[in-house]
Amino acid sequence: MRISVELIPRSDEDLDRQLVEVAELSSVDTVNVPDIVRFPLRSWQACNPRRIGDLRAIPHLRAIDVDPEAPLPFSRTLREDGVSEVLVIAGDAPADMSRPVYDTSSDCLIRRLKHEQPQLTVYAALDPYRQGLAAERDYLLRKLDAGADGVFTQPFFDMRLVEIWGDLLARIGTTVFWGATSVTNARAARYWTTRNRAVLPAGFQPTLAHSRTLAAELLSYARAHADNVYFMPIRASCLAYLRGIV
Repeated sequence: MRISVELIPRSDEDLDRQLVEVAELSSVDTVNVPDIVRFPLRSWQACNPRRIGDLRAIPHLRAIDVDPEAPLPFSRTLREDGVSEVLVIAGDAPADMSRPVYDTSSDCLIRRLKHEQPQLTVYAALDPYRQGLAAERDYLLRKLDAGADGVFTQPFFDMRLVEIWGDLLARIGTTVFWGATSVTNARAARYWTTRNRAVLPAGFQPTLAHSRTLAAELLSYARAHADNVYFMPIRASCLAYLRGIV
């Protein structure tokens, strides 16, 4: 079983601070790093082994940023730094269209990565709230057919939905990283329900204490099913969120 913490690469200094905190969580062996275009540090640069140390690092790669007619912008860095795992996500276009985006889908980028760098382990994304269950399952199957080696889920907020997807993914047969996040106020809860279409169950509370309870439940589920987990601390340090759980 692997446990990953998602780090936000706002700056070199902030990333180093987060890594110091992660080092205090002895069960964490992996970090995954989003590629957030408004920050200067790109995900594959943040995963340099001289910075990450003994942790395994999984940069996120945004398909929408990849020009299908140009060389992959991160290939050389991944190869030289010995990064062996990546997560491909579709990515959102900037609201003001201030930078170029392309009609590159996740499955197209997965297929290209597996062709050009077959040594990479490539994960696909699964979002249980983006569309209907059957449509999301079929979308995942297309990405697995393109060569994806496993899946990272978006954060779950209801263990009953985890169990439903767990049954589906067990039948498909693939490596899974189940996701959870900290929701510490009403504004954050509205973000998940409006921007990401999440459905929050009755009894959900936008508090750190509730987020910690859900994190512990998800960890227990993943351990019982020989799966993996990743935790996304938002508006809380990873220590405040996870100390005593992992």
